[in-house]
Amino acid sequence: MLLELFILILGYGLMAILGIAIQMFLKPFSLKVENSGIEGAGKYIGIFERIIIFTLVLTNQYAAISIVFGAKSIARFKELNSRHFAEYYLLGTFASISTALIIGIIFKLLFGNFNF
Repeated sequence: MLLELFILILGYGLMAILGIAIQMFLKPFSLKVENSGIEGAGKYIGIFERIIIFTLVLTNQYAAISIVFGAKSIARFKELNSRHFAEYYLLGTFASISTALIIGIIFKLLFGNFNF
């Protein structure tokens, strides 16, 4: 039980830290995108997004991942009219979702299924 808790803390910490890699990946693409919204909010949205997706993978709720993507798209619907923003948004979202999915699957393969 204690080992499972440690593994989960490690996984969730990794979800938070991976934002740095995603931010570095997106940096060259951010030059043409106008800043909007609360400064720095995207970073925290990404962390929560990866945490939720990681949890959904660990609990075998893969279909529910589409809800996360849908909610983000609804929130940014008007801004998606700008091609530069839409491409930047999709790159960031897919990088974040892919990362959480891959790490979640690796955790399941290495450590087995988690019983919540």
